[in-house]
Amino acid sequence: MKQYHRIIFVGENGTCRSAMAEAIFREYRLNYPMEVLSRAMVALFPEPINQKAEAVLISNGITVEGFMSKQLSEEDFSEDTLIITMEEAQREKILQDFQAADEEQVQVLTQLVGDELEIMNPYGGTLQAYGLCYETLNKSLKKLIDKLNEE
Repeated sequence: MKQYHRIIFVGENGTCRSAMAEAIFREYRLNYPMEVLSRAMVALFPEPINQKAEAVLISNGITVEGFMSKQLSEEDFSEDTLIITMEEAQREKILQDFQAADEEQVQVLTQLVGDELEIMNPYGGTLQAYGLCYETLNKSLKKLIDKLNEE
């Protein structure tokens, strides 16, 4: 895997899984500097992080201040940017909709790290569903950090 200097986590509306992934990823130590962002497949206007997602992050010692969702755009793509989606369908849509999107640079988190299941969307679910999403994300992100640090 090549060394990237920017990573963008992409979720459906940018207020839950991708925002959580960004916050969790920032808690880990990378062997080199990397800009960490999150984006939405569809963000009609900036929104704060989902309250249940924020509650789960806080209960795990992670604070997210001033977060606002932002739409993925053509400007987000560059040679040293790794785009990570939560689902295969999102990856396919990005590759289809963005000219600058490269197959190698756009990856599904769980496929990239060798996990079987995609990160389920807890949106609208119970606090426990958000907690489970956090645990799954955290496990996959630990593997991603290890993979990036191997380079």
